[in-house]
Amino acid sequence: MGKQEKIPYSFINDYAALLSETENLLNENIIGVDLESDSLFHYREKICLIQISTESKNILIDPLSVKDMSPLSRVFSNNNIIKILHGSDYDIRSLYRDYKIEVNSLFDTQLAARIAGLKETGLANLIQNYFNVTLKKKYQKKDWSRRPLSESMLNYAVYDTCYLIPLSRILEKELVNKNRMHWFEEECELLSNVRPAPPNEDPLYIKFKGAGKLTPRELAMLEMILQLREKIASKKDIPSFKILSNDQIIKVIKKPPSSMEDLDALSDRQIRMMGKSIVKKTHEIESLQESELPVYPKNNFKSSDNGSPGSVKALKEWRQKVAEKLEIDISLICTNAQIQSLSISCSENIQKLKKTGILKNWQIDAYGYEICNILNSTP
Repeated sequence: MGKQEKIPYSFINDYAALLSETENLLNENIIGVDLESDSLFHYREKICLIQISTESKNILIDPLSVKDMSPLSRVFSNNNIIKILHGSDYDIRSLYRDYKIEVNSLFDTQLAARIAGLKETGLANLIQNYFNVTLKKKYQKKDWSRRPLSESMLNYAVYDTCYLIPLSRILEKELVNKNRMHWFEEECELLSNVRPAPPNEDPLYIKFKGAGKLTPRELAMLEMILQLREKIASKKDIPSFKILSNDQIIKVIKKPPSSMEDLDALSDRQIRMMGKSIVKKTHEIESLQESELPVYPKNNFKSSDNGSPGSVKALKEWRQKVAEKLEIDISLICTNAQIQSLSISCSENIQKLKKTGILKNWQIDAYGYEICNILNSTP
């Protein structure tokens, strides 16, 4: 088992140094990139460290010290520089959220490993398997917003990028050998365009797991507590789950407190801290008329829009066979949502299939005719 040695790096914590390093990075053809954030410690998460590795050096950038990160935008948007990231969805959203930085020419090593059919696609597993180096996980959930960062944390951060370039070359060869490189390139192009969800006015319970199974009055209780949790979390600048967990919230909803004594029986300190507000709101909700209570939105699909059961079954059976043959995840061949849409699309031929926009180009090229045949042969 390979030992994790100290790797040299440059630490950038002022604008002049960032500007100078950006000019150097613009001469590179390929870079490895990773981010460290503070989502476990603050209400509004932010990027706390940016790691970049080139063919010859490693760079750690402190965005909490360098207030203007705009010079990096030229590097990340440059189509001539390949950006290697692992599991890049979160990082791409974060870069755009914090700095309006767009990432072009993306190579996502986790996505590459999945499309290549590898069973273990985590970065630590890939580096262990290909380079016999064990990555330490002890700093993964540390508070990266605290300063100064320890030497051991910085060394940990370097390891998240220093193997990305050689790893990408190994995975690229596997994709080329399996004739799946064009699949990967299209998926990376789509992935590079993900953005943070814009703020909306939907009730908070919409994103609460299991909310659809609650009664209208329980739903009103849930929204009240979620709103209260957000308000306190924002004021204290800590993640909302550290105020009340979802399990704790369900406890209160299932047994609404009419007094502080009722809350004491739950034996949760966090709940008791919010006790007066919860009890007051509980009384208000109990006095509401049925017509004033929220109703969880149901799917708008009509029964006739649910697709052909025969087509759905046939497509899933076909997908399973293809995935087993290629030894990859079935969702890469075709997602359940795509199958559902295909079953009602009336795609009798490739031309109509393309017009639906349901499938990606590589899916149509690889399996379009097979899919059309299935749709034409099932009731």
